[in-house]
Amino acid sequence: MADEPTLGEVVRRLEAIHADLKEDLREYGARLEKKVSVERYELERRTADDVHRQVIERVAAIESARLQEKRDAEAERRKAEDQRRADRRLILTGLIVPVLIVLLQVYLSSKGAS
Repeated sequence: MADEPTLGEVVRRLEAIHADLKEDLREYGARLEKKVSVERYELERRTADDVHRQVIERVAAIESARLQEKRDAEAERRKAEDQRRADRRLILTGLIVPVLIVLLQVYLSSKGAS
């Protein structure tokens, strides 16, 4: 009989088990309160995806604008370079060539007069 617990000891053990179960259930309840519902998780994930997509679109738009600006600057540089070439041709044909023609006429007239 010494190995068998007394009725009071059995009651104490059952009360201890009952208290442990209550504490465990309280902990589970608190943990469940902290959990996010699937619907809320999906909404937050979609919102995060939308924000991510918007950021990607903004970056793409900025990159596109930067490339367009680079192309415009290159076109402007080419246009300015073409204008400089045209100005050089104008200077050559408007100033230097007439001076050379006058010098050639002077040379030919001096050669013909001699």
